[in-house]
Amino acid sequence: MKNIFALLLLLGIFSANAQQKPVFQKLRYDDDFTYLKADSAKNLYEKIKYIPLAKNEKFYASIGGEIREQYFYTVNDKWGDETNGGDGYLLSRYLLNADVHFGRFRTFVELQSSLASSKIDPSPVDKNELDFHQAFLDIDFIQNKDQQLTFRVGRQEIAYGSQRLVSVRERPNNRISFDGMKLFFKNKNWQTDAFYTHPIANVPGIFNDDFNENAKLWGSYTVIHKVPFLQNIDLYYLGLWKKRAVFDNAVGEETRHSAGTRIWKTKGSWKYDFEALYQFGKINSQNISAWTLSSNTSYTFETVKFNPEIGLKTEFISGDKNNNDNKLQTFNPLYPKGAYFGLVGLIGPSNLIDIHPSLALDLTEKLGFGIDYDIFWRSSIHDGLYAPNMQLLYSGDNIIERFIGTQLIANFDYNVNSFLTLSAEGAWFNAGAFLKEAGSGKDYFYSALTAQFKF
Repeated sequence: MKNIFALLLLLGIFSANAQQKPVFQKLRYDDDFTYLKADSAKNLYEKIKYIPLAKNEKFYASIGGEIREQYFYTVNDKWGDETNGGDGYLLSRYLLNADVHFGRFRTFVELQSSLASSKIDPSPVDKNELDFHQAFLDIDFIQNKDQQLTFRVGRQEIAYGSQRLVSVRERPNNRISFDGMKLFFKNKNWQTDAFYTHPIANVPGIFNDDFNENAKLWGSYTVIHKVPFLQNIDLYYLGLWKKRAVFDNAVGEETRHSAGTRIWKTKGSWKYDFEALYQFGKINSQNISAWTLSSNTSYTFETVKFNPEIGLKTEFISGDKNNNDNKLQTFNPLYPKGAYFGLVGLIGPSNLIDIHPSLALDLTEKLGFGIDYDIFWRSSIHDGLYAPNMQLLYSGDNIIERFIGTQLIANFDYNVNSFLTLSAEGAWFNAGAFLKEAGSGKDYFYSALTAQFKF
């Protein structure tokens, strides 16, 4: 593995004199290296990023991937209920993809290997030795500089909006993908997707992530740009079916519908992201009626040294109000970004009130610093506390305490170049009254070092 890393680092060095620095997208199948077709003096790295397959410039291939190494040290995991004292472990993720274009047809294949060393009882999100992470076929019905209409079928990553509901699960060790189909259209001002999928249930081992018949995710998602005053609007419907879902006050077959909107702006000094969502459906004989409101605003002082950015995020997420009625108000975040509040991801976005001020500084052109402070309460004292994957951490039965605790996070990010990023993060979770009554309630600490290399 050291030899592989050395080879990739060498390829990165070779690319230093490229005509254009590479830009890696969050969804790697969106990478575009076609600008290299005009480069007659490509170096070794550029030769694998754009491989002509015929005289027709629409016939080409590209190879890419990623290596990520993370070392974690934790104290009092799960607030002292799982480990009492310190524990260190290493998480490794390796991705390798091949992207082949044949005019209107395209195929994209990606392998993923996620390894966990020295971690006690790693979950499938931490460890999955080797599997096909993506393998899909695209057919372009319309493809020009102004618009695109494409049908995609196979195993694929999908992500929408701020990834509060549908995410690639980037920060955990093992990214998530879906088996299914998607039809999407986009032009300069808007994009709309319609999809029907089965989320992959990762199983530790080699090439054994089979088709998942126990869950379905379907829906449509539309993004409209250049809206007067509002800038950008998302409108969406998402449907979820699970053969068996477990909440504090309900267990059984779940069919849930989510309808929501998002208003956002990411350019300029002022940035904002507002989202509102309502959920309805059934779990067994109980009617679902859940909701969430989210606000994320920030302002960057662009003329001040270090370009300080001050942010404030708040979330109000419903929980079940009464365990003796025929309704369930527990919000289900579907398939959110796994590490929702920090790299370790202790708490998930359900039955929660969160106030989250933050400060970010550009110390140099390549080095950034950020600090976040989270304050957590249960939205309903009749519902429990959930993990990001909606596993019930603690039941809310007979516990009247609402305050969960506070979390302080500080991180440094250093962009060595376009390929390599180094980061360090540390967090302290001060356990509140609810955690002290529900479990051991010890304060939790973690630190993490990350090296991520993309090519």
